[in-house]
Amino acid sequence: MEYGQLGRTGLKVSRLCLGTMNFGPTTSEEDSYTIMDRAHEVGINFFDTANVYGRQIGPGTTEQIIGRWFAKGGERREKTVIATKVYGDMGEWPNVSRLSALSIRRNAEASLKRLQTDYIDIYQAHHVDRNTPFDEFWEAMEVLRQQGKILYVGSSNFAGWHLAKAQETARRRGDLGLVSEQSHYNLLTRAPELEVLPAAEDYGLGVIPWSPLAGGLLAGILRKTDKRRSATDQMQVQLEKHRDKIEQYEAFCDELGENPANVALAWLLRQRAVVAPIIGPRTVEQLDGALRATEIDLDEKALARLDEIFPGHRTAPEDYAW
Repeated sequence: MEYGQLGRTGLKVSRLCLGTMNFGPTTSEEDSYTIMDRAHEVGINFFDTANVYGRQIGPGTTEQIIGRWFAKGGERREKTVIATKVYGDMGEWPNVSRLSALSIRRNAEASLKRLQTDYIDIYQAHHVDRNTPFDEFWEAMEVLRQQGKILYVGSSNFAGWHLAKAQETARRRGDLGLVSEQSHYNLLTRAPELEVLPAAEDYGLGVIPWSPLAGGLLAGILRKTDKRRSATDQMQVQLEKHRDKIEQYEAFCDELGENPANVALAWLLRQRAVVAPIIGPRTVEQLDGALRATEIDLDEKALARLDEIFPGHRTAPEDYAW
């Protein structure tokens, strides 16, 4: 496994990040343990979760599963860079969600308890809270850092201007600021190239793409549906919308002799500021299959062909003017 620096920090993380959203609702606790153990065996040290994951069973379920896995010992916690998130609804009472100082404090304490750890490596804002000023956000995060309860702060689903506003507020306060941004980015969703990636690169944030396979559309969906595996209604709508591109893409992957899912991950690993795409395996076999992505070397000709199939963006302001 290769490792990279998380943005401008000295923190080293694996080039693939283990997403845990399936743990609990889709993947049993026992199988979740097996996947996390296997991740360590192959060198993946970067795990991502959120306080709301597992909400189908109950908010906090996924963190609890990870916490019980940490409690099994064997240096599981010490070997893991754990990232979790705050923002989503954790109940119906006021101040149990979003990014007020009170919500951040309460949710951080709750996540620490569920994860059975003394500190969170990367504490991420799951979304922008338009009703909370960044000064309040940073004051709350600064207190948690001073208490040793979090080490770094990250964001998720921020626009480029949100990143700039957050970083300039942190700079004014003499704070380290954000070190990472989780963004919806893949071959089909390339809008982050307009503003988010340039902002992240300029401010020294590591980009952590979520949904790198576009909800399964880039995972060889035509082959799967041809084998009579039914797609969800929503996926079927998206497939019909992008069928021409997906057909070209899967044909090109055949030329490369590679699995479409792995080509999509390998492409992300070549993009500016990207540190580690989030993979969300439901089984150990899916995890092992994704490892191939770190070995695929897409040359300039292959990258150009992918741009032809899935046109991207020039960075601002060029995409807007000249």
